[in-house]
Amino acid sequence: MYLSNRDILKEMARGNIAITPFDEKNMSQASYDLALSDEFYIPRKVRGEVDVVESTDPHKLMKKIRAKSIVLKPGEFCLAKTAENIRISNALIGILGGRSRYARLGMTVHITSAVIQPGSDNHQILEIANMSPFTLKLYAGERVSQVYFERLESPTDRPYRKFGKIAPKQ
Repeated sequence: MYLSNRDILKEMARGNIAITPFDEKNMSQASYDLALSDEFYIPRKVRGEVDVVESTDPHKLMKKIRAKSIVLKPGEFCLAKTAENIRISNALIGILGGRSRYARLGMTVHITSAVIQPGSDNHQILEIANMSPFTLKLYAGERVSQVYFERLESPTDRPYRKFGKIAPKQ
């Protein structure tokens, strides 16, 4: 069952959800809006093919930049770090979603990794792609994504902050 805005605030008061920084105006009816930080990752120029089994480390394929804005041409892709750090208990899961105003422009904010694992304590990395026929300019501070929270039937015994392999400290 998804949490409403009231439930999210109750879980925050109990210490089961922490969103840092938190701004009440970013709360929706059943989600919280997430903003872009100034940290983006753009694809490196790679010659030849990329073996998806051997090359899953994004740091080898992506170049980190800090910028107030970034331009994505049609078909281009980048990774972007959220401004907010999200910590959730072992009994909750977070689900990332896009915001409709950006989807209507042809922008996706996560391609497949929508899950914030139970026990996470990190910033989220958004997988942004421009699927539109025109160039899009993105700005640090812009609220392009949202997170929904859901209770698990039972808490995990494998919290992401201890067992996560790729990004437990991003």
